[in-house]
Amino acid sequence: MRLAMLSGGVGGARLARGIAALDGVDLTVIVNVGDDDEIYGLAISPDLDTVTYTLAGIEGPHGWGLADDSFAVINHLADFGVDTRFRLGDGDLSTNLYRTIRLGDGASLSDVTREIAAVLDLPATVLPATNDRLRTEVLTDGGHWQSFQDYFVMRGHEDEVLDLRFAGSGTATPAPGVAEAIANADAVIIGPSNPPLSIWPILSVPEVGRLVSSARRVVAVSPLFGGRALKGPADRVLVSLGFPLGNQGVIAAYDGTISDLVIDQSDAAERGRLTDHGVGVHVRNTRFPDLNSAREFAAWMVELL
Repeated sequence: MRLAMLSGGVGGARLARGIAALDGVDLTVIVNVGDDDEIYGLAISPDLDTVTYTLAGIEGPHGWGLADDSFAVINHLADFGVDTRFRLGDGDLSTNLYRTIRLGDGASLSDVTREIAAVLDLPATVLPATNDRLRTEVLTDGGHWQSFQDYFVMRGHEDEVLDLRFAGSGTATPAPGVAEAIANADAVIIGPSNPPLSIWPILSVPEVGRLVSSARRVVAVSPLFGGRALKGPADRVLVSLGFPLGNQGVIAAYDGTISDLVIDQSDAAERGRLTDHGVGVHVRNTRFPDLNSAREFAAWMVELL
C-alpha cells in the first residue's frame, strides 16, 4: 500500500513513525515548511527535523529536538546577551548548521532533507512540501502580523489568532516527488497536526491543495481530545478563526478536503453530530506517544482504508 501523509510536527511525526513500522506500506511524509525561519543566522526547519528525528527514534522527550542533547552553545550565547528563547541543543544545532551550509552551496531544501534522511537511515521518504520560500504569518489581537516563530515560540502562542497568511504560496510549486506521491497514493493521511497552523501551509501550495482535494480517500486524524488540544493552541486557533467548537471545527477547517475523520474516544459523543457533515467519522484512542501504540493505531487505520 502506498500512502502519502501530510504532517506538521510532533503529532504527525508520531503517526508517521507508526505507519513506517508496518510491513507492506510505502510511506511518503510531506512536511510543513511554513514554520521555517532564520534564527541565530541558521536556516531552521523545525517540522522537518521533528519528523526525521522521530522516524529515526532519536527525538527528545517532548517530541522535538534530540534525545539527551546538551545546550552548551545556547548557554554560552545567553552569556553574551543573545535572546535564546528558541532553544537548540548542540546536536540539533549541527543539523541546522549542515542545512545552512548546504543551502548556501546551492542545494535545495529537498536535497538537504534527503541527505539528512540518508544519514539517519529513515524507514520512510520525507519531503518538504516545497523548496520555494513559504512562510506562515499570523495576525494577532494586537493588530500586528508576526512571523510564525515570533508568535509560537517567542510569545508562547498566547496571542489570539485573527488571521493567517502564507507568504509565497501563490507561486510555490511542490518539491520534487511531492505531486507524484500524492497522485500515486492509495490514500492520503493528514496527521493529528494543527489544521490551520501546520496543514494549511502545505495545502496553500496550489498544486498540492488541488491534488489532495481530488484524492480518492483523504483521512485526517483529529488533534483534539475532549475538544481540546493536548499541547499547543489548535482548539483556540480554530475558534478564533471563526470555526465551530470541537471536531466540527476540524471538519470545517478542511472544507470538503477530507473523506474521513478519526476522533479520539474522549470525543465519541460528538460522532452523531459529525456524520451530518458528509464525512466518515471513526472513533479510536488517538494517543500514541510511543512506537508500539503508534504502530497499533497505524495498523488499525490501514485496515480502515
